[in-house]
Amino acid sequence: MPQKNIRALNHSYLATNSAIEFVAFSTINSSKLHDSCLDENVVAIQTSRFSPFNHNLVTNSPYQGFNLGLHVGDLPEQVMNNRQRLLKLLPANAKIQWLEQVHGSEVANITAVSSQPVRADAAFTKGKNICLAVMTADCLPILLTSKAGNEVAAIHGGWRPLAANIIANTIAKMASDASEILAWLGPCIGKTAFEVGTEVRDAFVNQHQQFTQAFTKHTADKYFANLQLIAQIQLTQLGVENINTLPECTFSNTDKYYSYRKNATTGRMASLICLR
Repeated sequence: MPQKNIRALNHSYLATNSAIEFVAFSTINSSKLHDSCLDENVVAIQTSRFSPFNHNLVTNSPYQGFNLGLHVGDLPEQVMNNRQRLLKLLPANAKIQWLEQVHGSEVANITAVSSQPVRADAAFTKGKNICLAVMTADCLPILLTSKAGNEVAAIHGGWRPLAANIIANTIAKMASDASEILAWLGPCIGKTAFEVGTEVRDAFVNQHQQFTQAFTKHTADKYFANLQLIAQIQLTQLGVENINTLPECTFSNTDKYYSYRKNATTGRMASLICLR
């Protein structure tokens, strides 16, 4: 994996409690973290389990903080309150399109925001003020934008969607050439925590031997999988040259992130991107 294709993000947090990451896309041929066109046209954020509005919340609830998932057993009114607060961090007229994520390979073309979640594991849009959201609690969130800042996408990168080539499916629906697309890979379960069976490794290695890099032998029939590296390999194979990463492990950092594998009853973070 050519290191020049992977550039770690400088972190840009709210000054209060590092609750929200404002995502910045950088290019390999620029020393600037921000591109002026993208700054003007694209807004992208990553939430954590910290609430940016109530830092001192104390509760024994497994959803403590800023849970955005309605499907995990939390009080619906609390989740909807969090979602309404999330809107305050977005452009004034933005609306969020949520997905019903099913660990598949479907990519939705969003031309207008629906009040109901769309059944898909990725979405793309060219519409302004349409904020695409994917929820995670160990899976890999992937955000894409064209360099021109005229189309964006969000991908739920669980191992099953990745093995089903959801990244390729998403890029195929975008008008931009892959070389004109910038990618951001968010926090997920790390390469020393995500233990998988041989069948998971085979799902990737049978497609291309390069994926052997993303698996480390743990026991006789178990491996540690590196989701970020899997996505980086796929993106590079597709021709995406600009890949930004936030290399933080959700499983080993549950003070900051929700982790389903660490705690099966838990909340969800959101990764969001929109055009303005």
